[in-house]
Amino acid sequence: MSSATPQRPQRPQRPRRSRPASGSGSRPGHRFPIAGVLRLGRPSDIWFKPALSVIAAVAPPNLILLALGRLDLAMYTMAGSLCALYAHNRPYAARARVLARVVLGMTGGLAVALLAASLTTDAVALVTVGALLAAAQKVLCDATRLGPPGNVVLTFISSAALFIPQTLGQVPAHLGLALAAGVWAWLIGMAPGLLRPHGPERRATAHALNAAAAHAATDGTADGHARTRAAAAAAVHAAWQTLLSARATETRRALERLVVRAEIALAAPTDTDPARLRDWARELRGTGPVRHPGDLVDDDELLGIDAELAYGRPSLWLRLGPLAPIAARTALGCAFAGYVSLALGVGRPYWALVTAASLYQANVTLTWRRAVQRVVGNLLGVLAFAALVPLTHLTQAALVLVCLALNFGAEALISRNYWLGSVCVTPMALLITEFAQVQDSGRLITERLVDTLVGAVVGFVAAVAVTNRRAGDRLGHALTAVERAREQAARLLADPRPAPGALESARRGLAAALVDLRDTADAASGEWWQRALPEERVVSAEQSGHRTLAATVRRQGLLLDREASTGAEDVRR
Repeated sequence: MSSATPQRPQRPQRPRRSRPASGSGSRPGHRFPIAGVLRLGRPSDIWFKPALSVIAAVAPPNLILLALGRLDLAMYTMAGSLCALYAHNRPYAARARVLARVVLGMTGGLAVALLAASLTTDAVALVTVGALLAAAQKVLCDATRLGPPGNVVLTFISSAALFIPQTLGQVPAHLGLALAAGVWAWLIGMAPGLLRPHGPERRATAHALNAAAAHAATDGTADGHARTRAAAAAAVHAAWQTLLSARATETRRALERLVVRAEIALAAPTDTDPARLRDWARELRGTGPVRHPGDLVDDDELLGIDAELAYGRPSLWLRLGPLAPIAARTALGCAFAGYVSLALGVGRPYWALVTAASLYQANVTLTWRRAVQRVVGNLLGVLAFAALVPLTHLTQAALVLVCLALNFGAEALISRNYWLGSVCVTPMALLITEFAQVQDSGRLITERLVDTLVGAVVGFVAAVAVTNRRAGDRLGHALTAVERAREQAARLLADPRPAPGALESARRGLAAALVDLRDTADAASGEWWQRALPEERVVSAEQSGHRTLAATVRRQGLLLDREASTGAEDVRR
């Protein structure tokens, strides 16, 4: 059920766009890429965590309902149980808050859907409610950077609930089942903290060290160094975000020192031993004490971390603003997908709605890729359903066990590519409809195929039709932020005695701005119908920004064989 795109700390490594030959920008040539869309990647480092968690969260409620002969209620308990898929990359203090919000958000969406289902049976009205819910879930998940599986699971539950016969008197009990299962899922998500209380922070730090080692191995000049630098910068930034959301402990402080060493490798790859970074990363796999990386990192250098904690994040309203085009795409695409499905006589239009909702990514190009992956995965998933349905019709126990196996398979495979996980998600979604009663398999297959194609086509058309001209504006803001952050760092470099922690805070701010610039540039480059992008300015800002980062590292005395004057010289270039 997860989104295929892993969120922080794991970030996909994207090749940089080539520099234009002349001019301030060029309009990228848009086409429908096919090559590589179905290519399998490496599985997520923690693929087994959501896979095992969802089994532990789903199995007890389903087995209890099976024993009571009330599998028809499994839809409501699954709403809460599926919350166990979220926040596996978060430190446990932050995970507790995020999981609680997910459970409340899931229950809230389910409440709206059940109330709508109890008040009207008009299919057009229900599809409209589902589309508006899907848009709200999409932008809230993106604005809060919730991470996999994002809005897809929330939308699946709320959309399906819209078409379950319901009365007002039944709603409180059904919501109670969902909330109880959600509390159980919260406990499942928090349980690993009893054994490895700092596991997420250690994994994020190890990922940053390995990414920095990969960049250091290129010496900053070999083929692919731009790609490895972008990947390392993203991993280091993600590690800082993870550490900043963790409780202040000695372990966190030790991990901060290691992330600083990853930053050193990013700034000066030729002066770094990649093997040493990988050794530190390997040592973080266990539960032993975190090794101090040496006397090159003084605790005073980490004062900027504490300074950053004093600054609040932008308000949720400000973060929602740039997502307005995505919200419009989601609402319109889901609504029209559902309407077309109804016009074709499909009995479960929410499948088309969910298909459309699952497509929308950062830009149109990525949305197209997801559409191809969704169609291929669903078609193969329908074949898997046809092969499994005779087994599930033997007993309800077999139905429950097969669904559990498909839950595990979906989470185990989806990080390799979205379509591969969909091969398990599709038959599971079809089999869930049989919890209440046995369905006509032939009709289920036909309707799912129709809804998949309708949702993918209509959803993608909506993505193309609703333009996102704000992407260019966001790129301009990101460029300005990088230039200002670089100027601030340069002023501190020129100051013989900057305030304690000021240079470190400026360096961290510049690093974050550079990561945001790369993300924004990648998103804007895949958006259609917009003005030419300032690609040369982006490349120049990135190059000068990384030179300034290297200068701040040298000025802070984090490298033994470098003088502060070298850093100042770099800034002047």
